[in-house]
Amino acid sequence: MGQEITHSHFTKTDFERYRNKLSEELDWVTHWFHEQGCHKQEFHEQGLLNNDDSPNQTESSCLWAGFEMEVCLLDCNGKPANRNEEFIQHLDKTPIAPQVTLELAQFNLELNSIVFKLNGKALSSLEYELKRLWDICSEIAAEINCTLLMVGTLPSLNESDLKLANMSPMTRYKALNEQVLRSRKGRAIELDIQGSETLKSRHQDVMLESTATSFQLHLQMPFSRSVRYYNAAIILSAPIIAVSANSPFLFGKALWCETRIPVFEQAVSVGGFDGAMFGPIKRVSFGSGYAQESLLECFEENNEHYPILLPEIFDTAVEDLAHLSLHNGTVWRWNRPIIAFKEDQGKRQYHVRLEHRVIPAGPTIVDSIANAAFFYGAVTALANQYEIPETQLPFVQAKENFYLSAKQGLKGRITWLDGRTIPLKALILDYILPMAKDGLSQLGINRQDIDYYLGIIEQRTKSGQNGASWQRQYVEKNGKDMRALTLAYQNNQQTGQPVHEWFL
Repeated sequence: MGQEITHSHFTKTDFERYRNKLSEELDWVTHWFHEQGCHKQEFHEQGLLNNDDSPNQTESSCLWAGFEMEVCLLDCNGKPANRNEEFIQHLDKTPIAPQVTLELAQFNLELNSIVFKLNGKALSSLEYELKRLWDICSEIAAEINCTLLMVGTLPSLNESDLKLANMSPMTRYKALNEQVLRSRKGRAIELDIQGSETLKSRHQDVMLESTATSFQLHLQMPFSRSVRYYNAAIILSAPIIAVSANSPFLFGKALWCETRIPVFEQAVSVGGFDGAMFGPIKRVSFGSGYAQESLLECFEENNEHYPILLPEIFDTAVEDLAHLSLHNGTVWRWNRPIIAFKEDQGKRQYHVRLEHRVIPAGPTIVDSIANAAFFYGAVTALANQYEIPETQLPFVQAKENFYLSAKQGLKGRITWLDGRTIPLKALILDYILPMAKDGLSQLGINRQDIDYYLGIIEQRTKSGQNGASWQRQYVEKNGKDMRALTLAYQNNQQTGQPVHEWFL
């Protein structure tokens, strides 16, 4: 969805032409995956890959990392400020202008990092990059009498803020809204979340999506390990969302620890083709299963199960994959595979990467990078362990773990690889943290950085105070004034101290 489009109204012919373009590009991608699989087999035959499929120095085992941080624009009263277009105009004078884009609502923005090789001081480099973007954007926000906030769901947001007049002026958002409602045959989008309290509401547009702001991590992986990394990310989504939860309130209601999850799933509530093999599966979901042979299965599933939403026709070559990428961008798995390319000395190099969409924005820059360290380390160790983890945990259990963790946070219990049900705090401290430390060491990450960022995760877990629990404790102590909560949260965020050190 990063690419802009030119039309918001489409004809039957547009859908037919797009389907043809998509089929051609999927055929090309299928051939590319087959070629990569053949190369992998050649590595095996030449003894360049071990029997456990782990790469040695002959096949590039380098990982690359980056992020997208979605943020909120606030006015001086802690309320959403619908001024992102004015913000972007001011930002055009700065060197980071290409790295900041409009999000769905006029009070949302997205900050995009450059890409870092995941070794050495990559984690501190990621922190420096996020701080650089944040500082410049904060200065621009101050110029228009606004401030920025990183939070999963904005506590001070009211339902009245979610109207089409507050949608960002981009064609793709207008088109997305029209096509989602068309797919729903005009039926209203119904929000129904059962948590500590119950929230039920009806909306006639997709603006609900703007209430969910994320810190999305990207991981470019060696092709031979991509299935292992993808499945490991699925398994780890539960403990990661538990430790990073930062979205306990929406419209003044106390809901899940990570309310972002049900909100986004219901905000774009459009299923797949009726009568498909798996039935009408949802466009925002945990997915339908582990990858078996390759990540091509996800792109085939996109084609087979999800109707085209935005049939924009691009004047591009098949190998540019413009139509396949746009279609993939309208299927929001919490762990989404991507195929992309970069130009290097006139030669195009394709790769697969993972977009880990589980983690909410905030509470602070250092908390965000600690979350990244936890994910990158744990997913590397789990993907490279000798015994394949998805054979130890059925997908249906990994999915159940995810939603239980989103609801209960660090107070929850889930079933792990050995079949035991274990408290999440114990699981993280006794198993996932050592795993993350081992994975970062495998990558050659600086030892001081490993200890520093994973130390934040350790202290957050021991204290039980993540963003969600701090917000709930504040309300218990001070009452349910969502604007006051937002301002108190912002004051703590501006100190830069990790959330486990925040005072009420």
